[in-house]
Amino acid sequence: MNYMVFLSALRRNKVSTFSLRDIENLFPDANVATLKNNLTNWLKKGYIERLKRDLYACVEPVLESDIPDFYVANKLYVPSYVSLETALSFYNIIPEIAAQVTSVTTRPGREFKNRHGVFMYRSCKKGAFTGYQIVSYEGYKVLIADREKALVDFLYFKLRHGISIDFEEERFDEDILKGIEWKKAEEYAERFNKVTINKVKDCRDWLEC
Repeated sequence: MNYMVFLSALRRNKVSTFSLRDIENLFPDANVATLKNNLTNWLKKGYIERLKRDLYACVEPVLESDIPDFYVANKLYVPSYVSLETALSFYNIIPEIAAQVTSVTTRPGREFKNRHGVFMYRSCKKGAFTGYQIVSYEGYKVLIADREKALVDFLYFKLRHGISIDFEEERFDEDILKGIEWKKAEEYAERFNKVTINKVKDCRDWLEC
């Protein structure tokens, strides 16, 4: 298969990351062994990169724009949504820009590293895998926790790892936090445990709202 034909098919179908199965779906009449050989050759030539086992992306400058890290995070480990420090930074609840993209998943915790960055995944029970939404991020649709769930996830996983929480030291933007829906946050906390519920209430008391 000609690479430019392949690239044209990706663009036409708006595919940014792809697996062997995705290519089979795009080219149902192609021989699977040939498709595998193409992937191997394109990897060697630097046309594509491996994000993880059986997940690939085209390499700059072939593409007109780079793939944003939030989108890569969603695709690397499914199901997952961006949350914790990354989402809190996205909403300006904390001032720091996270050095890695943190996400929540129902699968075992994992870490991936590639040229797009470092991607951390925290595992939660299925009943707590909620509170995320689709937003437009650098031209891509990505799954990210809403403000309330990002905060609750952040508190839960800190407590889960035995890390004490000092609200003053966390450098939360108090004005933004006061504007979140605290009833919703408490409902999310109920999906975890009583300790998380109490910590959310402590946070609200600290804000005096």
